[in-house]
Order: sequence, then C-alpha cells, then structure tokens
Amino acid sequence: MSRTLSTLISASIAALAMLPAVAHLQELPATAVITSTAALDYRMNERIVQVPAGDGGVTLETTVFQPNGAGPFPLIVINHGKDSGRPSLQSRDRFYHMASAFVKRGYAVMVPMRQGFSKSGGRYRDHGCDMTANGYTQAEDIRSTLDYARSQPWIDAERMVVAGQSYGGLATIALGTESLPGVRGLINFAGGLRDDSDRCAWRSQLVAAFGEYGARAKLPSLWMYGQNDSLFGPELAGRMHASYAQAGGRGRLVEFPSFKRDAHGMLASRDGEKVWLADTERFLKEIGMPTAVVVDVAAPPSQPRTDFASVDAVDAVPFLSEHGRRAYREYLTKMTPRAFAVSPSGGWTWAEEGEDPEGRALATCSAKSRDPCRLYSVDDYVVWTDGRLEQAEKAAATASTAPLPGATPATAVSEPTTSVGSTTVR
Repeated sequence: MSRTLSTLISASIAALAMLPAVAHLQELPATAVITSTAALDYRMNERIVQVPAGDGGVTLETTVFQPNGAGPFPLIVINHGKDSGRPSLQSRDRFYHMASAFVKRGYAVMVPMRQGFSKSGGRYRDHGCDMTANGYTQAEDIRSTLDYARSQPWIDAERMVVAGQSYGGLATIALGTESLPGVRGLINFAGGLRDDSDRCAWRSQLVAAFGEYGARAKLPSLWMYGQNDSLFGPELAGRMHASYAQAGGRGRLVEFPSFKRDAHGMLASRDGEKVWLADTERFLKEIGMPTAVVVDVAAPPSQPRTDFASVDAVDAVPFLSEHGRRAYREYLTKMTPRAFAVSPSGGWTWAEEGEDPEGRALATCSAKSRDPCRLYSVDDYVVWTDGRLEQAEKAAATASTAPLPGATPATAVSEPTTSVGSTTVR
C-alpha cells in the first residue's frame, strides 16, 4: 500500500544568523513547552496541538511550525501517507524539509496525523479497494484541520493551500471536491494508495477515483510524480492525471526525472527541494500565494570534520568486529545524508536519508548498546576524536530522549553478534 518515508525528530537547537536579503530573524525563544513525545525544534517554533475532528471528542495530533510573531500567517497543510502495518504505530510526520522552506517564506505549517494514525484519536477507517471512498474519508480530517485553522488568530484564513504526499495526496485531491473558503490551491506529491490484496485492481480504482474527483473539482492543483517512483510510475501517473483532467479537473502534471533510489520519498529528502521548489513557487504565484523568502531558518549545526582518518579507511574505525567492518563497508555505499555510530562494546549503527540521520543513528545505537555511542562518520567525512568518552556519555544522554526510529529510509543496528536492517517507505 502507499507509503511516505517515515520521519524522526531532530533535537538540535541552534542560534540563528540573519541573511542580508531577509526581513527579520527567526529567533530562538527563551522558554518553550516540551511535550512527552520528543524534543521539538524551536528554530521554527515547532509545537504539537490537538485538533478537534469528527464526533465524540476525537483529536488529531498535529505538528505546527511558524515564523516568530503573532501573524496572521498564510498557511500550508501537509498531509501524510501510510506505512505498512498498524497506523497507530506510525511515527509523527513533520515534513521538516518542506516545512522549513515554507516557514522561510512566512507561512505557518500544519501537519495533521489523521484518525487512527500515531497518537491521534479515533480509528483508522479503511474502505478496502474502494479508492474513491478512501480518499473522501481521509479528506474529512483535513477539512477538520482547516476548520480549526480558520478559527486561529495567527492564521490568515484567506490565504491557505493544501498539499499531500502519497495517501495524503489522494486525500488532498479528494478534498478539492468541496467548497473550502480561503483555500486557493492543492499540491499532490506522488498521490495514490496501493493495495496488493487479492482481487483488488487498485490501479484502475485509482484512475476511476481521480476521474470522480476531477468531475467535482473546485480548485486548481499541481501534480508531481517522479520517473522512478516505486508505487506510481509514469504510466499510472499519466492515466490518473488524464482521468482527472478529462473529467474537468484543473491540474498541471510535472513528471520529474529519477530521484535517488525512489522518487516516492523525494519530499522527505533534504535534497528534494531542488526538485519540487521551482514548480511549487510557480504554482503559488499563479494562485496568489507568497513566495518571497522573508525569514532565515538556520540549518542544524553540522558535525565538525576531524583528521582522525579518511572516511574509507575501514580498519581505522574503532571497536568493530569483522562483522562490524563489513557493515561499515556497506555504509560507505549508502547515499547522503548518512551517519555511522559506534560504541566501545562493539555496537554499531548506520542511518541514511530522511531527517536527522545523525540523531537516528545515535538514538538507535544507544538503545541497543551496553556502552555509550558516538558518531564516527557523517556523510563523506570522519567526525571521530580519540579519548573523549565524556562526550559519548553526553551524546548518549541526548539520544536517549529521542524516539527510536520507526520506519526509516535505511537503518542498520548491531551489537557485536547481531544486526538489523530495514528499508521502509510509505
């Protein structure tokens, strides 16, 4: 079934510097409220709010990012996909890289987890192979998020846009069949839903669903699908868009070249902005939404490079058994961003792609290792320094406050005799 790359939470906090072209500085707040879910990133005033949805007091766990100040800010709502397995076990989605680009442009960002997902209330509602009904049902929670946003004084209720990735893209286009005051357009990133159960012709069902949505569409839309999308390739994307457009829907399809190993995860990658930003800015201008950068959001602080060894010097990595050295050789084939962590007991972890691979590697290694873990390598260089286990203890303490990776683009974990590897997209 359809999936987005799962994301995890960065605990980094950094001082910010003003760029010459920006109007004001995104400052670090003096105080903040920490929720029990994880540390939040205050460079973008990240917080979690509970959005009312449906009947019976159900609320949606919703991540909010915004610039400093009282607003009102234009709004983008970004909608998530679906992992395999139980929706309640799915990690909180943040779409950090996309959110950062929009906060820089003065937007507030809301990322709601729909009913039954993560820590949201209610139950996951599934209509099996009926893709049309699936899209409509998931759209109900997006509408609830918009209703909540309109009631907030920090939101400009006349300037809103809705985006979604994978299952969230299907739901976003389904939402566009409704009258949505203040919403000016929709953005569909690799939208769809895959169902490999018996007797489910899910591709044809998707084409039919987008045809119905197109016949009832009330808003312009932008569609973006990649050449090497593992779920919705060019042929299917073309059929879905043609069905939508021929039924009367207004939507421009952008078919971008192959992106890394799988274009379906483009939105979760720090390199994805190079793909989606230009066409998104063009669309935003067309619907009267702002595109100028007005806020500087500093990047997370980078690990300092050391001269301990070259990154490809496998024998220089401390503590590793031969099994661990084989894992490090495998790590050297992974895409950046990536990170490799080790512990004195011989444990190791690598993580690649997605959000905060350094934090994921440290958190997982610290959870699995008897001794504190430290980063050895980041991207294409070594960050290790000898004789500083007190730093390892600090790193382990910090990592212990971060959630364990749920589904990550790629993560491997080991103590000296065991290893676990996973690749999960949604």
